[in-house]
Amino acid sequence: MERREAGERGSSPGQQGRTKPFQGGGGGVADAMMSNPEHGLPFLPGTSFTDSTKTAFHRSQTLNYRHGYAMARRPTVGIGGNRLQVNRLSQAELDELASKAPLLTYGEPKPAAPPDFIPAHVAFDKKVLRFDAYFQEDVIMSTEEHYRIRQVNIYYFLEDDSMSVMEPVVENSGILQGKLIKRQRLPKNDRGDHYHWKDLNRGINITIYGKTFRIVECDRFTQEFLESQGIELNPPEKMALDPYTELRKQPLHQYVTPSDFDQLKQFLTFDKQVLRFYAIWDDTDSMFGECRNYIIHYYLMDDTVEIREVHERNNGRDPFPLLMNRQRMPKVLVANAENFPQCVLEISDQEVSEWYTAKDFIVGKPLTILGRTFFIYDCDPFTRQYYKEKFGISDLPRIDVGKKEPPPIKQELPPYNGFGPVEDSAQNCFALVPKAPKKDIIKMLMNDNKVLRYLATLESPIPEDKGRRFVFSYFLATDMISIFEPPVRNSGIIGGKFLGRTKVVKPHSSVENPIYYGPSDFFIGAVIEVFGHRFIIRDTDDYVLKYMESNAAQYSPEALLSIQNHIRKREAPAPELENKKTEVDPGVQELETLIDTIQKQLKDHPCRDNVLEAFQVYDKEASGYVDKEDFFKTCNSLNVPVDDSLIKELIRMCTHGEDKINYYNFVRAFSD
Repeated sequence: MERREAGERGSSPGQQGRTKPFQGGGGGVADAMMSNPEHGLPFLPGTSFTDSTKTAFHRSQTLNYRHGYAMARRPTVGIGGNRLQVNRLSQAELDELASKAPLLTYGEPKPAAPPDFIPAHVAFDKKVLRFDAYFQEDVIMSTEEHYRIRQVNIYYFLEDDSMSVMEPVVENSGILQGKLIKRQRLPKNDRGDHYHWKDLNRGINITIYGKTFRIVECDRFTQEFLESQGIELNPPEKMALDPYTELRKQPLHQYVTPSDFDQLKQFLTFDKQVLRFYAIWDDTDSMFGECRNYIIHYYLMDDTVEIREVHERNNGRDPFPLLMNRQRMPKVLVANAENFPQCVLEISDQEVSEWYTAKDFIVGKPLTILGRTFFIYDCDPFTRQYYKEKFGISDLPRIDVGKKEPPPIKQELPPYNGFGPVEDSAQNCFALVPKAPKKDIIKMLMNDNKVLRYLATLESPIPEDKGRRFVFSYFLATDMISIFEPPVRNSGIIGGKFLGRTKVVKPHSSVENPIYYGPSDFFIGAVIEVFGHRFIIRDTDDYVLKYMESNAAQYSPEALLSIQNHIRKREAPAPELENKKTEVDPGVQELETLIDTIQKQLKDHPCRDNVLEAFQVYDKEASGYVDKEDFFKTCNSLNVPVDDSLIKELIRMCTHGEDKINYYNFVRAFSD
């Protein structure tokens, strides 16, 4: 039994030993522990020995790095360099693996990460499908065409499923072309559906807003896109052509009347010989007509005439080179040739009895061509030499046709209409938007607040006007005059402003060239006529004499002497007045007594200085009266004791009317 078991486990000394391959995963270790079975000894302790030829007993590398990444690698050789056999699973092991459920062991697998979301406006940005199409349009009011073929391009924008229809612009077509349908989602039917790129293909008809378009072709990108989406494209079709456009491309028939004239001889003799004439066309007799210059060319080789325009820089005309194209010009037509259709057929020798020739073009004579009369005033040297040799005309003078410019028209102002100053009304004639007349700024600055005051009486046959007195104020800065009438109690005449500031015209000056009153016209005894009223100057203030003496060159000696004599008489004592003191008005005497009392009471009051100047600021007309509101405002600024009983009585006596106060008498109470 033991020997049989030994035979089963090993081999006889005469037999080659057989070993069963190991089914485990550690084949490399088993090979290292067992001896080489090829020596024929039984696999028993003491009968095996190590192979001395094996020197490498390291473990094979199972990890490797490729392109920077760790990669697992199954070893192919074991320890000692023996090649490992491929592990094979038994049927039982395969059945066991098939029955295993990894879900119970490892749990639910982790779902893969979803791909990155790309919106449609990014994925299909600037991706457009293009289709070539056409549609037929009926033409009703035309005898040359009954329908018209119009070629268009249909664009489909993938980013928002919108479409647009564009028609290429054809030059001189006379049709509004370009964008036929702007970019939008186009309706497909009445149910609210819209056209999609799946509905577009070659060789189909689509209806958009009542027009049927036939799609015949698409571009390469569109073809590749549709094929990538599984759409089978129809074969392309030829673009339909417009019959009228094709008819226009055909050459026109030319009808030339045969001639029996030997043109070859004339061509060979006068080739490149041209007569040049300089002419003008005077159309100044018609409305908006003018005199224009032209150059007339006469070609000797075929007796044709050409008229060229002479353009000047910035003349406002389009630079057309020719007024009349090169052609033969008829001079005299036959009797029945007036109704010949010249716009359709060429004129032949049968309709013309005489043509224009070189002898008809003479310098200094008019020439009528196509209804225009040209006057020839000069020619070039070759033309002069030709006329001298051919016709014997040696003197062809150059005529001066330049017109002298008329003298400039003097601009005259229209008659004065009587409204406003003459200088202000004349500004409407100088500019479309009138401006105020310029003022003498230097004069206004030098004479600012300088006023000449005069006392005048009214020269009138009415008895009530005998005692009226007027104060003339002449403003040196603007040469204006204002007239103020001091009110007089119980006179029956309302005083106040008689004339506002204005320039007064002298009575004998013309309306077109008015002469205004100046400072030299005012002197004692002078008569001033203001709009039909005659005033006589009776008195002046002291500033007038001072101004006249400082500007004596502006006044006559008689005027200056009259003012000086009047001032001396006024300053001289009048004994007659002392005798008439008893005849003074009681009211005036009471006012004088009140003023003397207030002067003694306010002798040392600080408000005595500059009282008159403060009131004159509010008295623009120099009338001597100011409003009550301005009066009390000035008194408060000067600390005048208006609450005093004497001051109140003085204000009551100086009050004129309801809202005016005579500040002249009031100021006297504050002066020495």
